[in-house]
Amino acid sequence: MRLVGQEAIGQIFRQEYGRSLAALIGWFGDIDVAEDAVQEAYALALNRWPAEGLPPNPGGWITTTARHRAIDRLRRRTRERRLLDEAALLAGGDDGDGDDGGGPAEAGGAVPDDRLRLIFTCCHPALAAETQVALTLRLLGGLSTEQVARCFLMTETAMAQRLVRAKRKIKAARIPYRVPAGHELPDRLPPVLAVVYLIYTTSQAEPQERDLCGEAIRLARLLTALMPDESEVTGLLALLLLIESRRAARTRPDGSLVLLSEQDRNRWDRDLIEEGHAIVRRCLARDRPGPYQLQAAIHAVHADAPTAAATDWRQIITLYDHLYALASTPVVALNRAIAVSEAHGPATALALIDPLEAELSQYYPFHVARAHLLRRLDRHSEAASAYRRAAALAPPGAERDYLQRPPAHR
Repeated sequence: MRLVGQEAIGQIFRQEYGRSLAALIGWFGDIDVAEDAVQEAYALALNRWPAEGLPPNPGGWITTTARHRAIDRLRRRTRERRLLDEAALLAGGDDGDGDDGGGPAEAGGAVPDDRLRLIFTCCHPALAAETQVALTLRLLGGLSTEQVARCFLMTETAMAQRLVRAKRKIKAARIPYRVPAGHELPDRLPPVLAVVYLIYTTSQAEPQERDLCGEAIRLARLLTALMPDESEVTGLLALLLLIESRRAARTRPDGSLVLLSEQDRNRWDRDLIEEGHAIVRRCLARDRPGPYQLQAAIHAVHADAPTAAATDWRQIITLYDHLYALASTPVVALNRAIAVSEAHGPATALALIDPLEAELSQYYPFHVARAHLLRRLDRHSEAASAYRRAAALAPPGAERDYLQRPPAHR
């Protein structure tokens, strides 16, 4: 028997939340019933596991326990007797410990994965684009409402209301819980890719959620298997692999941040880099560039450089030019200006960045970039003010700690 504490139980639930929730939605067709049941299973695990030890298959235990709780809940609702009978048939013959968390196979479905079904359900065109992303982060990624709200610069209360409305709409509109047919996939794809990317980037910013980085990569691989001819799907996978390759070098043993220019490149994961490079080359051969492919190509250029000084910044600027032509956002303009600072100096870059402040005033990387440029121009008072602004906006963690350091230690 392996004893386990509450912190470890919380980590297991973060890892298994999306799998269990997606399976229960597949069985019962009701998001609220599934969420309540998984939360009840969590409460029961917090009560039992510290004394009884970790079950052989924690994920299967969570899913099975949640399913039993959901059936109990539905049994008390006479108006849902038909739904209960169907769920009982699907759930028959399981002893609990061997459950892998998967739901019923979908007739005619290309990929029998409940989490993929859940992504496409949450990203249905009947829902607004921002709601699609927020709902999937909450349900599949297992992020709290507070964390999802932070992604959208919203209050927790406002985000909670948005999520409730979205779940009601899914139920009222009878949005199907399935992977779309092949001819539907291209139009349904962009918000799905945005969800996977946000799951990864949010996990990077939240140390306690970093296990979701692996889940995002797994989902990107699954999407690639489903749609091997979609260049943007493979581009997203390459992008995540190349970002992930630097994870070990991104922080020091004490958890403090290491800037890209200061990272020990010997600690970069060469296997992930090689896989990412191979995917980028396949994308280039197709000659159907998209935003994720171009971002992956930019990261590939960084990975090619043996040292920071050897980085081909002019090539990166060219790639950002192509990216901006496809996605003319202030964030792309900001990142391009940072590359310009390396090739043409901080003064040129600052002239490009300052006009972006109106749109990026609440985006802490804008203030970080501006602070770095001001410091390089010896405008130390202005740089200090920009660092303080960035620290106030940054989420708790290594980046905020870095921004709050004394200037001599940055």
